[in-house]
Amino acid sequence: MRTAHIALALAVAAIWGFNFVAIKVGLEDFPPILFCALRFALAALPLVVLGVRGGPPVPWRFILSIGMVLGVVKFSLLFVGMDIGMPAGLSSLVLQSQAFFTALFAAAVLGERPGPKQVLGMAVAFAGIGLIALEMPAGESLLGLGLVIAAAATWGVANLLMKQARAPDLFRMMLWVSVVPPIPLLLLSLGMEGPDRAWQALTHLTPLGVGAVAYIAFGATLFGFAAWGFLLRHYPASLVAPFSLLVPVFGMSSSALFLGESFTPLKMAGALLVLAGLAVAVLKLPSARPATHRP
Repeated sequence: MRTAHIALALAVAAIWGFNFVAIKVGLEDFPPILFCALRFALAALPLVVLGVRGGPPVPWRFILSIGMVLGVVKFSLLFVGMDIGMPAGLSSLVLQSQAFFTALFAAAVLGERPGPKQVLGMAVAFAGIGLIALEMPAGESLLGLGLVIAAAATWGVANLLMKQARAPDLFRMMLWVSVVPPIPLLLLSLGMEGPDRAWQALTHLTPLGVGAVAYIAFGATLFGFAAWGFLLRHYPASLVAPFSLLVPVFGMSSSALFLGESFTPLKMAGALLVLAGLAVAVLKLPSARPATHRP
């Protein structure tokens, strides 16, 4: 990869990692489901205002299904889980188990059996999540962990839908997908969080809250997916995908730096196991080359 493109991949990983800090900050001002609705409403703004010529790059059935699964279900689970006690750094880590759920669902639905490396990676990573669960206090924090794991599983379903959609332009697809969630999320927020809570949040905006929504919508969603899609168009997925392993590294370090989150030895051991499992499953070992004998 060119040096500039390596820097771009690192920047995307850092932006996506810091995204979890922004979510925690935004949850101080907004109820979680309303926060999701605002995030996608802003992300869809360029499409609504400027329009995109030629319509969506994939059939509408994929736009609607990905919008509901990824935008409504997955992000609601993630935001609610973080709102009730799941730390930002650990959320960035546990959410990466989506890679294993994707492999499991692909095996069940598409008949794509994971190889021995993927199975080993799953076992190691889920052992790490088990260690993290032992450190979570019973009650809302443990429930938050369960919701983030459910969000990772839902992301796995969305990954299968995106794979079947075969979008030629990931950025354009995400623009169209972002149009779907705002209204269902707003209705869900009004029903579950109540109109009074939503009105209170919208009439008492703070710079930090507005900045968090803008960062997640424009930075993590639009720029992040545009840059990632650019990299995937220019390089094999096997070369680009390993950079996603840095997302929880940036997420955990930024949450410790900006939110003061601490990690006990057991949580750190669990985090290392999850990262090791991801690395085993994602990274490809260099193929051995036969030795050449010079005369």
